[in-house]
Amino acid sequence: MTLNEKALTLADNLAANAAQHRVHISTVAGARIIDCGGAVTGGLNAGLQMARVCLAGLADVSLVPGPDGPSIQVSSDDPVRACLASQYAGWQIKVDRYFAMGSGPMRAAYGKEEIFKHLPQMTEQPPVAVGVLETRKHPTEDVIAWLVAKLPTSVEKVTLLAAPTSSVAGTIQVVARALETALHKLHELKFDLTQVVSGYGIAPLPPVAAEEIKAIGWTNDAILYGGKVVLWVKADDEMIASVGPKTPSLASPDHGEPFAEVFTRAGGDFYKIDPMLFSPAEIVFNNLKTGRTHSFGRREPEILQRSFGS
Repeated sequence: MTLNEKALTLADNLAANAAQHRVHISTVAGARIIDCGGAVTGGLNAGLQMARVCLAGLADVSLVPGPDGPSIQVSSDDPVRACLASQYAGWQIKVDRYFAMGSGPMRAAYGKEEIFKHLPQMTEQPPVAVGVLETRKHPTEDVIAWLVAKLPTSVEKVTLLAAPTSSVAGTIQVVARALETALHKLHELKFDLTQVVSGYGIAPLPPVAAEEIKAIGWTNDAILYGGKVVLWVKADDEMIASVGPKTPSLASPDHGEPFAEVFTRAGGDFYKIDPMLFSPAEIVFNNLKTGRTHSFGRREPEILQRSFGS
């Protein structure tokens, strides 16, 4: 099965239990839209399912106890495909005045993002396309037409899950990206991702903010200052020692202040922020090749308290 077909199974299950998960199903220009938190309440289960769809079913996502409340935990034995070919929010959906950050396995069907030049084996020609949109607004017919035109002709059906960050489901699906941020950072640092065997990530679940900018700030801070990632790799210890210190968020000059402040300074554009900032607070490499463990970075709960208390 392709990544999109795997995700479709999860999306179908969510749609079949719409009332239980407090989501709403509609159709726009032939595409199925599953609203997980825009015009509906959504909830914890909708958020967990949304994150699983975003990871194409290649990772376990769960709500677990943390030191100061619930945390979102992700684990995968196929982390590169799950996170970089699917979950990474690398597709900007911009049509007229409509904008949403696009993620999920539909990206592998599109396959035109810069990252797929380095992961060509992960593109696909699926019979369906499944994506996740960070937005409160449902895509219009023009947006669906634009998306369909970008997808391969093999795609016969489109399913899109949507929720703003300022919702329970939206908050969960963003915080579920700790592992993804670590892998993307390593990709940017030219680390050979074929050496990554398995991955685990955890980050605290922040309150649900009423304002979108604050919600974006809190969810990113959860990863930047509270996220921890553990990777099982087969690599040279020298390579890990070289790349490791550059991997945590503290390696960025923007580290040290709540994300909302950084985001505002960038004019509300994620893609104008130092890309080296988007990574977990702490990362651990368990080297299966040598049996050594390497740890870098640190979690900073005091900055989280400052952020969540704002």
